[in-house]
Amino acid sequence: MATVEQTAVSLGNQSSDEFRRAADVLGKVGLTQYEARAYIALVARGVGDAATLATAAGIPRTSAYKVLESLAAKGYAQPTGGKPILFRPTPPLDVAETLKTAIQEVFEQLAALHRVVAEHGEPQLVYLLSGREKVLAKVGELLDQSVQTFILTTPQIADVRDELGKKLQHAVKRGVRVTFVSAPLQKVPEGVEYVARENLRATEVLADGEHALLAAPGFDACGFTDNPILIAHLKQFLEVILEKGPDEAPA
Repeated sequence: MATVEQTAVSLGNQSSDEFRRAADVLGKVGLTQYEARAYIALVARGVGDAATLATAAGIPRTSAYKVLESLAAKGYAQPTGGKPILFRPTPPLDVAETLKTAIQEVFEQLAALHRVVAEHGEPQLVYLLSGREKVLAKVGELLDQSVQTFILTTPQIADVRDELGKKLQHAVKRGVRVTFVSAPLQKVPEGVEYVARENLRATEVLADGEHALLAAPGFDACGFTDNPILIAHLKQFLEVILEKGPDEAPA
């Protein structure tokens, strides 16, 4: 049986089974392949700049800085300043605890939705999807269907911004009032209103006040509905978040 030290050394080797397994698991909780490889390399090295970590992680140098910025936005790394900018990993057990808390909260919310629907005898009005591609496609579908308002709260704004950029532009051009609620100092597309809020765990969508979606961290699964009872619950929640009004998006 391998010792802890041997396993740790193997994790730092891109070709090892432990490296590939760790990258696969990180992919299941919302990291892209490049992000997963970069985080493992960052943990193995302790600190590094984009160029150094690109080599260690086996990712293109041209993508490395953007990948590290995304890891920082998702809470997996912290920039330390300097030139070139150095990054340190968030301790793995801290990341694990945050993920466990977020997943627990999301599934408690989903369980509450399930109970409410069951009590009103309309279980067919809540639909479930699994898989990141399908979940993001559903968010995009709700955005395309929006006529007046589209509100999205998420701790993973970069994923939505990158995947749905053109759809967001089209919605704004159609006159849809698009509002993003996410962590402070996030970039949002032109024309999108931005509200800064800390400690967001899940992704919620409310489209035209008539369609709602709740997604788990990493967009691995979601529930969506047009049930007016459930919509009312989400509206109340979002009213609390939005009560101070939108902030200006950062430059």
